[in-house]
Amino acid sequence: MRQISRLRQVSSLLCISVLLSSCGGGDGATPDSAGTPPVIVTPPPTTPPTNTACSLTSRLEWVQARLKEDYLNPDLLANISPAGYTDIQQYINDLTAPARAAGKDKLNFSYVTSIAEETALTNSGSSAGLGVRLYTEGSRLFISEAFEGAPGLAAGLDRGVEILAIGTSASTLQNVSDLIASGGLSAALGPSEPGVTRTFRIRSVSGVESVITATKADYALDPVSDRYGGKILTDGGKKVGYVNLRTFIVANADQQLRTVFADFKAQGVTEVIIDLRYNGGGLVSLAETLTNLLGANRTSSDIQSKTVFNARLSSNNRTTYFAPQTQSIAPTKIAFIGGPATASASELVMNALIPYYGANVGLIGANTYGKPVGQIARDRAECDDRFRIIAFQTVNRDNNGDYFNGLASSFQRTCRATDDLTRQLGDPTETSIKTALDFLAGRSCTAITGGISSLSVGEGRALLQSPTPTSAQREVPGLF
Repeated sequence: MRQISRLRQVSSLLCISVLLSSCGGGDGATPDSAGTPPVIVTPPPTTPPTNTACSLTSRLEWVQARLKEDYLNPDLLANISPAGYTDIQQYINDLTAPARAAGKDKLNFSYVTSIAEETALTNSGSSAGLGVRLYTEGSRLFISEAFEGAPGLAAGLDRGVEILAIGTSASTLQNVSDLIASGGLSAALGPSEPGVTRTFRIRSVSGVESVITATKADYALDPVSDRYGGKILTDGGKKVGYVNLRTFIVANADQQLRTVFADFKAQGVTEVIIDLRYNGGGLVSLAETLTNLLGANRTSSDIQSKTVFNARLSSNNRTTYFAPQTQSIAPTKIAFIGGPATASASELVMNALIPYYGANVGLIGANTYGKPVGQIARDRAECDDRFRIIAFQTVNRDNNGDYFNGLASSFQRTCRATDDLTRQLGDPTETSIKTALDFLAGRSCTAITGGISSLSVGEGRALLQSPTPTSAQREVPGLF
């Protein structure tokens, strides 16, 4: 897998419906990464693999059996024997290749991960590493975001900082341009394990170079930043609510979002900017929370989304309706900031609101990734294996749910904008936020055109993805 990979290691998130509220759960599906109230799937009787041990052969057989029974488009699976395969993900990718060719799936949408690792991530945001998002621009490497409480930020790695060289010490520094050229960038950064130390030569946004050292450690991913996650911006005397949601995968995002929107409501905010530019998705339940917080003017008869499984699991099909909360506001206009790293649950929220707002909701930035499908989780606890399988599709009130090429064409209004790393997220002068304010104020902008090809976050930029991603790296694009 290339270091700068396709988004979909990101898109696991939208494990929406079945795993709607959490991720995991035995062979009876659990809430997925896109998050909705737990939809517990009770599968029909199935024949288990012939080998119950955790051998490679047994695991491959199990993957094949589960796909045949749970995959959204089982008629688009390749008929390939597991014999000779030594890589489980490669086997999954080969089995689902016909669906991708038909435009009904994308690479790595289905994958096997660790039950324990993913549960820790979902319950508390527990992860290990530097706690920064990285992206490349040609032969250069930058920090696009830094998480509070993580060692990267404490050492001086924050948004806009360029990493010039990496080493295990000051005497072993290697230029980033050389590492990118040789394909050794991810290896140079080291494993995402506590205690791993790396030295960096960096250049600040103001152009000052220095050498720093950071030691990877356990930290908690904060879904709504204490620095810029929720703010009231002022534009021409008008109050505009701004919320930056980093991920839908951490359970405490629910309360954090409610706190932000309670403040919006108290201050009479009616126009909002929802910044999802790096948000690869997460729990469906949290996507529904955010949608409901934007729906004070909706009723319990208004449709948010519809979830559709294959024929075998059709008893789990469902329609989700709006459920306004005490903290909900009734926006008159909404600006979503997004891009190719915006996927799954993030797109679910956007798609749910498009029918109700028309030209009063806009996409700012760039086209989204395109993941209108979600995973369920099938577990083999004895092997710590969780198989996230693309098993359902979601559509909105108007049955729009075929946006594998991104959501831009579904919006009546879009405004192209770059991701301006010279300004912090939440800063009204940052290009994407400034453009969102222009949209809300009715000022002119240039429409988004064209598609996407990678985890681009701007012209020539792509979020860095580990070739062997942890659960956190799958769910949080660019995380190291």
